[in-house]
Amino acid sequence: MSRVNFDQLLEAGVHFGHLKSKWNPAMAPYIFMERNGIHIIDLYKTAAKIDEAAEAMKNLAKSGRKILFVATKKQAKQIVADMAVSVNMPYVIERWPGGMLTNFPTIRKAVKKMSTIDKMATDGTFDNLSKREKLQITRQRAKLEKNLGSIADLNRLPAALFVVDVLKEHIAVCEANRLSIPVFGMVDTNSDPSNIDFVIPANDDATKSVELILGALCKAVQEGIQEGKAERTNKGDGEEGVEAAPKRERKTRAKKTGETVPAAENVKAEETQEEISK
Repeated sequence: MSRVNFDQLLEAGVHFGHLKSKWNPAMAPYIFMERNGIHIIDLYKTAAKIDEAAEAMKNLAKSGRKILFVATKKQAKQIVADMAVSVNMPYVIERWPGGMLTNFPTIRKAVKKMSTIDKMATDGTFDNLSKREKLQITRQRAKLEKNLGSIADLNRLPAALFVVDVLKEHIAVCEANRLSIPVFGMVDTNSDPSNIDFVIPANDDATKSVELILGALCKAVQEGIQEGKAERTNKGDGEEGVEAAPKRERKTRAKKTGETVPAAENVKAEETQEEISK
């Protein structure tokens, strides 16, 4: 079953493209027709592409990897922030920090600086600073929080990028392409889809359009996270069952069969014996 149907896409205005004069010829396969000088996007292809992208994102989330959501345009910022937080994924909604992917270690240093400042506030270091120094550090912390606070938990490069308006976020797309990181993108009729791995032809200017598509994708991500947790829990239970077998029985069995008991177990048994004797 499709994650979004034709009527939902139509109601959200996903089909409205840009003026014919501003189109990118590479988007021709996704354009249904032209009306009053405006290109109309083929919503059947959009629905199919949403399903394809949702399945790929679900698999990434299932494996426990992170997807970085990027949208710095006004009408998409808050939606992306809310949706990304709901699935516990990192996001960028302020200015894209140049080199965020290609120079990731430097970005991590800046994030660590926030932790250092927080530590200064709790360990009493702030008390020894002048009023001016405190103000400077507080302002620096606020600036770092605004630009990098949403990626504080991103300890390694993301497994993929989701971008709203690939034309506006071209630097992010270029960095991801350079590092062979898959890019999911809402691509309007004025953009080039050739650098995007998972193209979702859609109106990237309408709030309802962004909300509908992002909602469907985040739902898939949530499903992936839940399935991944369930799998890991089941796997953990299996391993726990093996460990739960009494060690004495395992040793007795080892003597009968001539198997050797792992050294780690012998050490642990000795330690336990020492504790009892004490």
